[in-house]
Amino acid sequence: MMNPFTPAILRGARPWLAAGLLAALALASCRKDPGNGPGPAPQPPAPPTTSEVDAWLTTPEQSGARLTKQPDALSFATAPGDANVPVLEVSTAQQYQTIDGFGAALTGSAAYLLQRKLNAAQREALLQDLFTTTGNGIGLSYLRMSIGSSDFSLGNYSYDDPPAGQPDPTLAYFSIAPDQADLLPTLQQIWALNAGVKLLGSPWSAPAWMKSSQSMIRGRLNPSAYPAFAQYFVKYVQAFGAAGVPVDAITVQNEPLYEPAGYPGMLMSAAEQTDFIKNHLGPAFSAHNITAKIIAYDHNWDHPEYPITVLNDAAARRYVAGSAFHGYGGSVPAMTTVHDAHPDKDLYFTEQSGGQWAPSFADNLRGMTRDLIIGTTRNWSRNVLLWNLALDENYGPINGGCANCRGVVTIAQTSGTVTRNVEYYVLGHASRFVRPGAVRVASTASSAFPNVAFLNPDGSKVLLVLNDQSQTQSFRLKYNGKYLGFTLPAGAVVTFKWSV
Repeated sequence: MMNPFTPAILRGARPWLAAGLLAALALASCRKDPGNGPGPAPQPPAPPTTSEVDAWLTTPEQSGARLTKQPDALSFATAPGDANVPVLEVSTAQQYQTIDGFGAALTGSAAYLLQRKLNAAQREALLQDLFTTTGNGIGLSYLRMSIGSSDFSLGNYSYDDPPAGQPDPTLAYFSIAPDQADLLPTLQQIWALNAGVKLLGSPWSAPAWMKSSQSMIRGRLNPSAYPAFAQYFVKYVQAFGAAGVPVDAITVQNEPLYEPAGYPGMLMSAAEQTDFIKNHLGPAFSAHNITAKIIAYDHNWDHPEYPITVLNDAAARRYVAGSAFHGYGGSVPAMTTVHDAHPDKDLYFTEQSGGQWAPSFADNLRGMTRDLIIGTTRNWSRNVLLWNLALDENYGPINGGCANCRGVVTIAQTSGTVTRNVEYYVLGHASRFVRPGAVRVASTASSAFPNVAFLNPDGSKVLLVLNDQSQTQSFRLKYNGKYLGFTLPAGAVVTFKWSV
């Protein structure tokens, strides 16, 4: 993970979500900020109604609604209503990409907190809340993990660490033992709750002995190590599958255009990645009947030419399922640029972190919903992943990276108290209602009311709407020739679900 708010002299990346989210670009202090505190506890489900349309609301004020089911019965009407009120029309006739899911990264730090700072009952309750739709569960359905260590691990390690200075081309030392204490048990518990959760693996670095730096820090993959690194991916997929948590996809390298000085990382150009995929990784997966998808790039929106270069190579593209993006540089329409160049290949959004550089619940609710949940899916993404699933009250544990990143939830190290942060509600407005296998469908584009619509496998329809204005405003939802009027507070988010 690359902290976009480190001073430019250290890393030179632009800040995320320039539209008002980030008033302070300097590193924030590690104080507890009430702006992203827990707010009201999740509320019990509303009594059943005969409503044709159900609605869940989150408002920006600190004491406001949080994924609250609206008590009023909502129904479509044949009368169009006030002609001066904007119309957001949903049409299932026009369909786009299939949705794999919404979620976050189960980093080593997050797994450590879940396993060691919660008791069994606390852990079960939180995992139920995160990964099922029972009660108030938000039904996360997609997880990312690091292949080896990252900047949010308890230390630096790979899955093949022979004695210092000793190469291991046959991977005799390969072992996933470093992740058997925390990560694997957590994944197995999640899988027991929701066996449909998809798992994406991303390496921050190849093993040190494969690299020009001979270290997990800095450097490039030596061409002589390409065959061994391909087999490293094979063994990783096989090992986690044998442990009961099948890997759905891998990215070749996390942030291949960034070389961090203080935590694992590895430079890899588009030409290098193309060579590695077509001559080594793809053939290795084929030879071992590995069905996990290979996803290219896995970096910011500002270099769409990178994945296009990989996909332009006929020999590489036959092995590549699609391209992955982060949101720390550039803008989301870059995903459509790549889609238009290779419309038969999929798009994924795999990382964005919140943090105390942007402490306002209201600003984050608005910006993340608009640019990540709505923006990436309207630009062809099959998923939306945030960064750390869980961090502690001091924004850690960290391993040389961002000192003030915020998790989807915060777990207090001493008490195990869980704080649901703004990221929890942003994800929940999609993940609870848009289930894996849903398809995005057409809905009216609107700058005042950014929105996105989906058709679920069970036939239910979902529309997620943000009021991106400074005052309460009304709109009309139109579906199948009928209308439903709704008034949405400024900066609020509503998710509608209906089956008629």
